[in-house]
Amino acid sequence: MSAKLSIVLTVVLVGCALSVVNARYQARHLLIELERLQQHSRQLEIDWAQLQLDQSTLGKNERIEQIARNNLNMAPLTPARTQYLTEGAQ
Repeated sequence: MSAKLSIVLTVVLVGCALSVVNARYQARHLLIELERLQQHSRQLEIDWAQLQLDQSTLGKNERIEQIARNNLNMAPLTPARTQYLTEGAQ
């Protein structure tokens, strides 16, 4: 009876040891995945900040006016060039 008990306890011990090894492997694997995702998150935050900076730069009125003047050959409106339409006028 003692030999059977020893064999059963040995099998249970080996099973527990394999379970611990598997759990540590899974934990290590998940930790590596977590670190990779955190790095990706940091990179996305950097990209987001850069996009916000680009948007604020591109949306400034001075830049829009400069592009309109240089690329589209547009000139600012002056009262002398403005034509007013009135209803019923010929």
